[in-house]
Amino acid sequence: MKTIGEFVIFCLEALRGLFKRPFQGREFIQQAWFISSVSILPAALVSIPFGAVITLQLGSLVQQLGAQSFTGAASVLAVVREAGPIVTALVVAGAGGSAICADLGARKIREELDAMAVLGINIVQRLVVPRVLAGMVVAMLLNGVVSVVGVSGGYFFNVIMQGGTHGAYLASFQALGQLPDLISGEIKALVFGAIAALVACFMGINAKGGPKGVGDAVNQSVVITFMLLFAVNFVLTAIYFQVVPQKGA
Repeated sequence: MKTIGEFVIFCLEALRGLFKRPFQGREFIQQAWFISSVSILPAALVSIPFGAVITLQLGSLVQQLGAQSFTGAASVLAVVREAGPIVTALVVAGAGGSAICADLGARKIREELDAMAVLGINIVQRLVVPRVLAGMVVAMLLNGVVSVVGVSGGYFFNVIMQGGTHGAYLASFQALGQLPDLISGEIKALVFGAIAALVACFMGINAKGGPKGVGDAVNQSVVITFMLLFAVNFVLTAIYFQVVPQKGA
């Protein structure tokens, strides 16, 4: 419980620091470039089978129900609402978050963070805030890439492997899809990116026990992030269905 309380206080301090000056613009750009460079290719590659599996499963189901014309709508909604943000968050946490945790953990065991604190430098403002903001921005942008690639992969597998028609796949999305679906996906990606960066920074700053402790902190940060992501995703999805009326066919 003590660790949970410390993490909550840490998150509040980091989020409050987003609106404080001075803003570390150079650090933000470096971190955003680094996270995007290690995440964009894995995210794009993972989103292709995600979109394909969703389309194949839904295509088989709607064929049994006699609603083949809505395969595209169901597949696109599943990718945009759920699969896109989740894939983005998992990749950002696994690739970018682990690197952030390892970097801060290495600085911790070398006592660089203690030296900065002695000099009166706010570690959260100087190191954590740029990384959190970079994680949020990159996750939002990466979610767009993942959604496009996932929908394209689903389109290919539906049309080529299941014998669907081009027009039906594209036109059916307008029957069920709406702008709030895309907005909710982007909001989810924003929140998931913040969670991944906050957990990685917290575990890195509190790493103990030398190099082995840094490795343990990285493993723990990834596992904790994944658990939080699925829990928060459930909450956000439940809120979305309560707030936004769904579009009927």
